[in-house]
Amino acid sequence: MNNHNKSLLSSFKYALEGIWHALVNNRNLRIDFFCAFLVGLLGFYFRITFLETVILIATIVLVISSEMINTSLEEMVDLITQEHKKEAKTAKDVAAGMVLISAIGSIIIGILIFAPYILNI
Repeated sequence: MNNHNKSLLSSFKYALEGIWHALVNNRNLRIDFFCAFLVGLLGFYFRITFLETVILIATIVLVISSEMINTSLEEMVDLITQEHKKEAKTAKDVAAGMVLISAIGSIIIGILIFAPYILNI
């Protein structure tokens, strides 16, 4: 195996370690994954369309990615300063706001997709 392949494999290894770290240390991310699992079960139960599945997957990826960006930003801010600085608070608050917006959007999308199925029961 040449160095290029080793570095590519290392990149995947580090990425998986990052996902694992975030899952173990971030309660909200665990909640996001649990909700994604429930949405998957609902989609399977209601036999949603391919397009609806794609939309839900994209939404789930957006929320989980936002949560991971938020986590990494919080870790970075904590590394830079332990002092209570206005700028550090702003960085953390804006990142948390990103997660909140993506989560609210995902809830709205979920309602729009699943409501017709639920109402037909």
